[in-house]
Amino acid sequence: SSPHLVQVRERIRINGQPISKDLFNKYFWLVYNRLEETKDLVHTSMPAYFRFLTIMAFHVFLQEKVDLAVVEVGIGGAYDCTNIIRAPVVCGVSALGIDHTSILGDTMEKIAWQKGGIFKPGVPAFTVSQPERPLEVLRERAQERKCPLYLCPELDEFEEGCQALELGLAGAHQRSNAALALQLARTWLQRHGCQGLGELKEVPPSPELAGRSVPLAPAFRPTDAMIQGLRDTEWLGRTQVLCHGPVTWYLDGAHTTSSIQACVRWFRQAALNQDKLHDGSEVRVLLFNATGDRDTAALLKLLLPCHFDYAVFCPNFTEVSVPNNADQQNFNVTLENALTRCLENQRTWTRLLEEKGGQDPWLPAPLRVGGLLQPTPARGSLLLVPPAPRPLNSPALVFPCLAQALRWVAQGRDPHLAAPAASGAHTHPAASSGAVLLREATAVRVLVTGSLHLVGGALRLLDPTLSQ
Repeated sequence: SSPHLVQVRERIRINGQPISKDLFNKYFWLVYNRLEETKDLVHTSMPAYFRFLTIMAFHVFLQEKVDLAVVEVGIGGAYDCTNIIRAPVVCGVSALGIDHTSILGDTMEKIAWQKGGIFKPGVPAFTVSQPERPLEVLRERAQERKCPLYLCPELDEFEEGCQALELGLAGAHQRSNAALALQLARTWLQRHGCQGLGELKEVPPSPELAGRSVPLAPAFRPTDAMIQGLRDTEWLGRTQVLCHGPVTWYLDGAHTTSSIQACVRWFRQAALNQDKLHDGSEVRVLLFNATGDRDTAALLKLLLPCHFDYAVFCPNFTEVSVPNNADQQNFNVTLENALTRCLENQRTWTRLLEEKGGQDPWLPAPLRVGGLLQPTPARGSLLLVPPAPRPLNSPALVFPCLAQALRWVAQGRDPHLAAPAASGAHTHPAASSGAVLLREATAVRVLVTGSLHLVGGALRLLDPTLSQ
């Protein structure tokens, strides 16, 4: 799976656990040296990062003799380097969303075409409820590939005659993922002789299917193991809650419009099911970053209904002043580029708030926010605040790294994070007034979203055991 959150070993798991450091080291150098010895002398470059890890993952699975490998594509499907498996047992396409538009195309139909590229002749494929046109594209791709395609029934249909299925992952959108997982698991089990899970009728691909809906796969009664599997499923960085004293962190790696919408629904249900108290007892903070070619303005607009008191923007760099964890370095992005993106996000958030015209109850008097605060040797840290032609009631702050952003939000109240150094206290009124509110609030609720890499960096700082 990709990307990883804290350590690269998370991408290659056996029995649910990342492979050990010793195994990773062993297979990394075995694959690297073999490729180095056999590479084409004319084209001397080694495989790029993701391609290398894909080759290595396949080698690990073969050498460790796994019974079953679940392979998630990196981007798209048709041209993804994971798509070299000629005869998988089954293929699945989850809910489609707009992402990686510069690579996959700027419409759902184009993205559906790319996703359908994983279909293989005679190999059953499943998908979940999709908009009509993208579903039609998937159906056409299945016809091209002579591949039987089925639509998963809703999870409710698996619950008929038995108790409601409990999911370990929060959020209504996980129900369609669970229904897809059940169908994929059933196909593999039936291939290996498991009985009593209902029969999947053969649907021979033919021109007659054109214009007709994708056939619905039959529901079945989940086995006890399936029920337990759905209940015990955990996935770091997805609808994850960390309660650290008065500070509660809500982490979700949503980075598309559809996943941000799902994130907002989850966050409002998990953290905001009561109206916000106006006595200073609760402060809400958004910690956000977005990367790549994503429409940040569209994502931020979806987050407005959560009524955050502060929006904090920072790059995905864990620290600026010390060498980064190598697993979390992105050599394609400079700090300057990342900070520029954060400043753009900050301006967008400020504009959205001004358009909304809402008043923030936390600040007794409007603050005039001006210019850019430069770092000084005494402070040792950088705070960026937006220039505003008129009073700004809800501050939006930018920090140069995650560690500084998290420390400012926590204000020494999270036992896993050191308090901001006294010498690094920000003199700007927006930051200092916010610090007082954060220190005195009964509850601080922080949503970290917009990028899986941002969530991974936050997890590394909030849960040091994940780096071991």
